[in-house]
Amino acid sequence: MSILINKDSRVITQGITGNTGTFHTTQCLDYAFGNECFVAGVTPGKAGQSVEGVPVFNTVAEAKGETGANVSVIYVPPKFAAAAIDEAVDAELDVVICITEGIPVRDMVQTRDRMRKMNSKTVLIGPNCPGVITPDEIKIGIMPGYIHKKGPIGVISRSGTLTYEVVHQLTVLGLGQSTCVGIGGDPVNGTKHLDVMRWFNDDPETEAVIMCGEIGGSDEEECAAWVKDNMTKPVAAFIAGVTAPPGKRMGHAGAIISGGTGSAQAKIEALEDAGVHVTRNPSEMGSTMKEALA
Repeated sequence: MSILINKDSRVITQGITGNTGTFHTTQCLDYAFGNECFVAGVTPGKAGQSVEGVPVFNTVAEAKGETGANVSVIYVPPKFAAAAIDEAVDAELDVVICITEGIPVRDMVQTRDRMRKMNSKTVLIGPNCPGVITPDEIKIGIMPGYIHKKGPIGVISRSGTLTYEVVHQLTVLGLGQSTCVGIGGDPVNGTKHLDVMRWFNDDPETEAVIMCGEIGGSDEEECAAWVKDNMTKPVAAFIAGVTAPPGKRMGHAGAIISGGTGSAQAKIEALEDAGVHVTRNPSEMGSTMKEALA
């Protein structure tokens, strides 16, 4: 089992004819069932072309109509990325994964508000995320596929780099992954830790979950509160930014302590109170997950 995506997903790449879209689509085509899963690309004005055998359409609606696609991944430049999300949502795709970094906050506020008002059922992952992978089935995004191994551990992370690090540690320890979800580090994004934790809790073949968070916002605390009352599986965690001074943004746009909230210590305390196995050492994320399983 897995969550969000699997070998039966049918994927559109929005922005496929750009250098980034072409490069990463090619990498995804080469991974497991990629040649079966990536069925279309979209670049306005480029219909009729193809990229590595993937046909290009002018719109997401046209691509969905011709191929039956239900997922899209977005590599569109920041200025146009929110509009690309809107287009995929209007086409009623199941999942939209936005890799693009640097989308104006105002654009994302408008897009998220629009999704709420139309009661959209589309799951938005990102923006500014590494993507989603179900090992040995499908890779959608920019993560290195070879470090992943199929297995029972669910992975959730704001940070792409931490996602790769925890996956590598798990794989070395022989702990494969069911699905790995990079939710992105922007202050206004789609899916939160709590959403993914719920999905993993409901997935019968995910036996445990490890989450990587960071300073800024209250998402991790809200997830911890839900875990305390509802989670039926072991959870491990790491929170980045313990030494970050208040008011100093660390890497991601959303990683800033302000207004007395969002500190690493507050998140760690909330997670530990919920029974989560928390490590303060990023080199021990994998071993902490192994201890939680024991």
